[in-house]
Amino acid sequence: MENNLKAAFVSAMSKAACTVNIVTTAGPAGRSGATVSAMSSVSADGASPTLLVCMNQNSVTAQAIRENGTFCVNILKDDQSAISDRFAGRMAGTGDEKFSPTDWEVGITGAPRLRGGLISFECRLANEQQISTHHIFIGEVIAISDEGDGMPLIYSGRAYGRPARIEPEPLAVSA
Repeated sequence: MENNLKAAFVSAMSKAACTVNIVTTAGPAGRSGATVSAMSSVSADGASPTLLVCMNQNSVTAQAIRENGTFCVNILKDDQSAISDRFAGRMAGTGDEKFSPTDWEVGITGAPRLRGGLISFECRLANEQQISTHHIFIGEVIAISDEGDGMPLIYSGRAYGRPARIEPEPLAVSA
């Protein structure tokens, strides 16, 4: 029964639409980055806004975030799927090689910030908890870089996509 529930869960979650994000970090534990879809706002209230990201416990990037204490969430634009594939390990390149063909700059936390992405959130690690096989990182947002126009890269149904605006239908007027 447990394997059936897991398979049903994985299949159901594949239908959720998520932005595609590259989470990066740099510091004493080195520079690292990974593709994640599990990113969400936590709160805009309090001393600073907060967001969360979830990463597998075996991820080199998860271990680096824990040691470095900072990370940057870079939301990709809809024409940047190759960057996602590279940081997800679906293309050649490991470690620092993943960063080389793309334009990065050092953010105020020291974590790499993608130039030309959609939005970047630079965070200080505020809290972390391990649930089963994943770490949940809560980041205190200390800087936001808005690169301007563009649409986010979306992942749903095990494929990349882009959002399409749905215009509201006019209301019918009764006579």
